[in-house]
Amino acid sequence: MTYLLILLALIACMAVLDAKYRLFVFAQPLSALLALAGGTAMFLLWDVIAIDLGIFLHRDSALMTGVMLGDQLPLEEAFFLLFLCYNTMVLLTGAMAWRTRRARRNAAGTDRHSAATPRPDLKETA
Repeated sequence: MTYLLILLALIACMAVLDAKYRLFVFAQPLSALLALAGGTAMFLLWDVIAIDLGIFLHRDSALMTGVMLGDQLPLEEAFFLLFLCYNTMVLLTGAMAWRTRRARRNAAGTDRHSAATPRPDLKETA
């Protein structure tokens, strides 16, 4: 149960960042939720194939709920994959937003560290 609670807390943290900066789900809810569902489903299918091939095996743990979605597929895996997809998209859209803002600031000539703008932390010496 502990692992599931940690995953839910991490997903909530991603949602707070997303909401504050309107990066992914809070920017375009329908398309973002479809992308999250599709990405999570793709990774779950990947897991099912790997389980069938004997690559992935589940080991019992006191930290997990014990609820299984399928043979060798614990409930926590679905939440982990959802977190993985959400985290990736928040990081990607955040990086894109940062680059866009930085490019606009540089194009407007308001870059704090440009040669045209004096830096208040540097004192002139004669």
